Amino acid sequence: MSRNFTRPIELPRRRFVQGLVAGGVMLALSDASQAKETNRTQATHTGSAPELSGTEFNLVIDKTLVNFTGTPRYATTVNGSLPGPTLRWREGDAVTIRVTNHLPEPTSIHWHGIILPYQMDGVPGISFAGIPPGETFTYRFKVKQSGSYWYHSHAGLQEMTGIYGAIVVEPAESSRSINADRDYSIVMSDWTDEDPTRVLQKLMIQSDYYNYVKPTAIDFFRDVSNDGLHAALGKRKMWNEMRMNPTDLSDVSGATMTYLINGVTPAGNWTGIFKPGEKVRLRFSNATGNTFYDVRIPGLKLKVVQADGQDVEPISVDEFRFGPGQTCDVIVEPKGDAYTLFAQSMDRSGYARGTLATRQGLSAAVPPLDKVEWLTMNDMMGAMGGMGGMSGMSGMSGMSGMSGMSGMSGMSGMSGMSGMSDDPLKTPTQTTHHALTEYGQATDMRVDMARTNLDDPGVGLRNNGRRVLTLADLHTIGGPLDKRGPGREVELHLTGNMERYEWSFDGVPFEDSKPVYFKEGERVRVILHNDTMMTHPMHMHGMWSELETPDGEFQARLHTIPVQPAQRISFLVNADAPGRWAWHCHLLFHMKMGMFREVLVA
Repeated sequence: MSRNFTRPIELPRRRFVQGLVAGGVMLALSDASQAKETNRTQATHTGSAPELSGTEFNLVIDKTLVNFTGTPRYATTVNGSLPGPTLRWREGDAVTIRVTNHLPEPTSIHWHGIILPYQMDGVPGISFAGIPPGETFTYRFKVKQSGSYWYHSHAGLQEMTGIYGAIVVEPAESSRSINADRDYSIVMSDWTDEDPTRVLQKLMIQSDYYNYVKPTAIDFFRDVSNDGLHAALGKRKMWNEMRMNPTDLSDVSGATMTYLINGVTPAGNWTGIFKPGEKVRLRFSNATGNTFYDVRIPGLKLKVVQADGQDVEPISVDEFRFGPGQTCDVIVEPKGDAYTLFAQSMDRSGYARGTLATRQGLSAAVPPLDKVEWLTMNDMMGAMGGMGGMSGMSGMSGMSGMSGMSGMSGMSGMSGMSGMSDDPLKTPTQTTHHALTEYGQATDMRVDMARTNLDDPGVGLRNNGRRVLTLADLHTIGGPLDKRGPGREVELHLTGNMERYEWSFDGVPFEDSKPVYFKEGERVRVILHNDTMMTHPMHMHGMWSELETPDGEFQARLHTIPVQPAQRISFLVNADAPGRWAWHCHLLFHMKMGMFREVLVA
């Protein structure tokens, strides 16, 4: 693969990581060439998204100017705001939303996590044709749920340039409300001054172009000191043979990204006001294109009360990780004057930062970024990575001997085999089945013995001395929507070739795929088996994904499920939403490059 790019390592990286103090307020409206090109000089509103409530809404999508790093750029915004307006609805109401497109290209809005008719889902090419330039599309649907959600463009790469905002749905019954004295929507996003298309082109040529934390000679000598020369050499040999990087945790990094809270840079320091002793509800939405955030507020416990808009049994943690598409609501009870809201990227290349304070102008110490952790054998090979004597095996599809391990994989899946129970589908099948389409250039790795545990916080968060939220901690109040067990299983593998930057299901990119068919009214178990070394936040539109334990017990009702490297998870779906639906990885570049399927319910 050609690697001809010269990295701009001399650029002031601190500028991108922390941004300007103004944090998005347009500082240089004199950029006449850009203004003349579009005949627009409107500055983007950031920092506190306007709140719109009721049942009738008018949204306008347009280009407006921002300046996060010292260089004026155009964002695509909703009503001139980044994030877009917070939409406040009420469960049971019918809402009408008129979206007008002032862009020179088609656009759309997808109502993420909202259960509605497929024609209102806002996915061009699947649920509708998109909104052409100069036209208005009217969304109408009844709100059938409550909780914290968000919306974003589903057209091209527009989500990366500003079309996103929070949705707050109040429950129809006040008794179901979560009590808090203050309520803030915290929309986490990421921004690049580069054209997102150009960023993707760079990744297609050199997938680790933005990874500035590759293993160094210092790392090697540290490993020699800790583990001995033979082990250190073996470790390097393994990664070199796989042509992979143990620190390749994210496709893009702080080398180009500025991380934002409510459209404000770390230097800008978004601030939420409270009075000591108040209960403050923070509704976190991850509206990034490609960033997992690890969120904490040093000095405060985070009581998690909702995940993906669904009430969960409250649990107190120090930190949680969430990826693009996910939402997480927490309650905090600050007693002091100021606390830092700290959200570091999973690859530790930068952070978003804000403050909870008793008045504007206060701030607290910003913690240093955690050190970068390498992917482990378990992240590469799943359950096999923990077996004695297996550390030299790579799990690569091109490595001899790996396909012969399928018999051992069958041993790990005994609980899912017929004959062990009156109901052969009582527990998820754990025997791995690789599709024939996985044996090709589009797939550079296969995992035969994936791990199934839900209690792993993920690389970089393990044993860090803090109480970190995991999927195993989430218990949706009310249990499953349907007491029926699954009538059948659908197993799909998350696949990719990291060096070629290709992503897919079962080694088949979207353009070559056929729809996944659900029969209306059936209850289906879906198994996702991650054959890559990246975490994929998987989002199925139109229907809830009811995560289950490896033993087949209900865990949590979610709309976006992060699947860690070499992990195998399962969830149940009620196919109660006839129509055409999207199903994809919510890492925008992965979706764009093929990790996308259509689900047809009929």
